[in-house]
Amino acid sequence: MDLVIVESPTKARTLSRFLKDGYQIMASMGHVRDLPKSELGVDVKNDFAPNYQQLVDKEKVVADLIKASRKAKEIYLATDPDREGEAIAYHVRYLLGKSSKSRNSRFARITFHEITKQAIEEALKHPGKINLQLVDAQQARRILDRLVGYNLSPMLWRKVRKGLSAGRVQSVTVRLIVDREKEIEAFKPEEYWIIRAEVRKFTVHSSQFTVDLVKIEDKKAEVKNKKAAEKIVKDLEKAAYIVDSVNKNQISQNPPPPYITSTLQRAASNLFGWSSKKTMREAQRLYECGYITYHRTDSVNLAAMAINQARAFINENYGKSYLPEKPRFYKTRSKLAQEAHEAIRPTKLDRDLKKVEKRVGAAGSRLYQLIKKRFLACQMAASLTDKTVVEVSADKYLLRAVGEMMRFEGWRRLYQQQATSNKQQESNHEACNLKLETNFRLPELKQGEKLQLIKVLSGQKFTQPPDRYTESTLIKTLEKLGIGRPSTYAPTISTIQNRHYVEKQEGKFYPTQVGIAVTQFLQKYFQEIMDYDFTAQMEDDLDKIALGKRKWVPVISEFYKPFASQLKGAKDAKRIKIQVEKTGNKCPLCEKGDEVIRIGRFGKFLSCSRFPDCKYTKTYIEETGMSCPGCKEGKVIVRRTRKGRQFYGCSRYPECKWASWKKPKGEAESKL
Repeated sequence: MDLVIVESPTKARTLSRFLKDGYQIMASMGHVRDLPKSELGVDVKNDFAPNYQQLVDKEKVVADLIKASRKAKEIYLATDPDREGEAIAYHVRYLLGKSSKSRNSRFARITFHEITKQAIEEALKHPGKINLQLVDAQQARRILDRLVGYNLSPMLWRKVRKGLSAGRVQSVTVRLIVDREKEIEAFKPEEYWIIRAEVRKFTVHSSQFTVDLVKIEDKKAEVKNKKAAEKIVKDLEKAAYIVDSVNKNQISQNPPPPYITSTLQRAASNLFGWSSKKTMREAQRLYECGYITYHRTDSVNLAAMAINQARAFINENYGKSYLPEKPRFYKTRSKLAQEAHEAIRPTKLDRDLKKVEKRVGAAGSRLYQLIKKRFLACQMAASLTDKTVVEVSADKYLLRAVGEMMRFEGWRRLYQQQATSNKQQESNHEACNLKLETNFRLPELKQGEKLQLIKVLSGQKFTQPPDRYTESTLIKTLEKLGIGRPSTYAPTISTIQNRHYVEKQEGKFYPTQVGIAVTQFLQKYFQEIMDYDFTAQMEDDLDKIALGKRKWVPVISEFYKPFASQLKGAKDAKRIKIQVEKTGNKCPLCEKGDEVIRIGRFGKFLSCSRFPDCKYTKTYIEETGMSCPGCKEGKVIVRRTRKGRQFYGCSRYPECKWASWKKPKGEAESKL
């Protein structure tokens, strides 16, 4: 009997469908060894040697694995094909190898990027050894994070507030949100005006179209006040309109590449409003059930077999016109991406969606269909659009109109088929990071042709501050700056919310006063840790360790020496005061201080400004000023789930059970 060890029971059950006689499949239930919780666990004086300990809650799991390993002929370590999976395999082998009857020669490492019969059989035919470079990279990340967290968190307790924590990636992520808030607060709107004219041909029944002002005397049109706008409007009302040029061309737009971890997280955020944590949880279930390839990847590479399956499916279901002459191949942007890995794709294209939903639920089924659609689209023909740009002169002014008509939908057919509304269609294209076509046809026009003016329109506008980060745009920025890696985005974003450093309101991130205070302190005394480029360089070094281009001890050493010096320098730092928001009421207990809103470990609460002299505290109820759309009697208040996610509910709960994820606009919406 051979023993196969994976991480989770779900993955074990899926493997058992393909490996039956002669195999026993068991789950390690994740990591079995880690650094101790109660101490640093890293010997900084001895090349940062880690003091790993067996996890207390894994005693029975490990005991069962050891018992099974003693009876096994061969032991296959089949954990996930990434750094964490490699580290789990390494520590499982270490613990089992300590058993006198479990010789190291009996261990083999197998990896597969999809849980299918063919992939598993292929892996068993070509067993290998544990990749110690990947183990070193995971170990280096773990030690780095422990050195930062274990040393900085107590510092924050003393200098800011008890119960706080810091992290190498999480603190920089909070800084991004704090910096954006500063930009918004410092932003000064500038006035500008848009001017356009409605015109038509001098023919019967001709349709009107709109031309926008783009140039004034061959210079870019910049209209910054009402007086200037009024003068231009008067000039345009008197001017003769003549077609200056007509340019027609055909635009070919290729499909986007298949999903990788970051783009899948962003798409699910845009389309479904999901957090990256939820996306990864649903993707994990799909992978463990054998429905998709491994979901932690930054490679857009696709197996030749998968491409052939996609082309056959497209030809059969959409016809030859939707199939490009040659297969499409995509180039991975990351220089350090492992091309042996694949992009995220379905393992089968003819899978029964009802069976998928029955096993993984409605949410899992939605994500599966999103992945399938993107995979098929990436192998379909380009879309073709006829684009016409018309420029119209009116004395010294030049105006422009752009018309677009879809000639051939190509890959876009997949997204237009299921678009039930313009909003849904737009969301589908947002998931592809592509501009939605307008499908606006201009009339046939000729150069020198005169046009009839119907009316001139003008409108006052103001420049807008930069948008606050959403889950999608935050991930995009982290990826662009090289901060963290796709597999770390979900836990990082969850952590900074759980620590109350940031809040998500209507899908956008706002820094809390605690987050601002922590960022202020860390930027002053730990500049390198809070520097975007430095953090990105650390990630590159970790990747180089995984590729065998660097050794992990020198990488840690280069980081720790200046960090230790900064720790000494911050010991005498003054305590940072967290700004509080006043409610406008006096403290009901002492009647001397002001009632203020503070943020604690479990969220916002009311307190006295004279704390700790006055111990007054009270639960904080955040009102929206709206009446409950459900019962019409209570007030809509901000509430939180057990996991900390914000939603809106009725103040009369449990008498009224109305609740909504979104802030209501007079009526209940997005019912829970």
